[in-house]
Amino acid sequence: MPIKIIRGKPDAIIDEIKEVLSSYEKDHPSAKIDLYRQNTASVRVRIIDSDFSGMSKRERNDLIWKYLQPASEDSQSDVSMLVLLTPDEVNKSVANLEFEDPVPSLL
Repeated sequence: MPIKIIRGKPDAIIDEIKEVLSSYEKDHPSAKIDLYRQNTASVRVRIIDSDFSGMSKRERNDLIWKYLQPASEDSQSDVSMLVLLTPDEVNKSVANLEFEDPVPSLL
């Protein structure tokens, strides 16, 4: 599935994050990757992937940061939320609500 920017317009940092996550997308073609800029200092990323089954939250986080590592320090520091779910966890995740019905930023 193509990586989607689900809200707002892309900027240089969004483009860079999308680019480095394209490697994850190639390695995990069934993954659904969404991202958006919440405010000037915050990018949120959601990855829904059945390959996360059986992995702890820490293992999932460590895996995704290996893919984010090539991004610049500025891009990495803008990633404020990583929501890493299996398809079965989507409807149970409170963090997922920020992608479905986000709370507006005060910035």
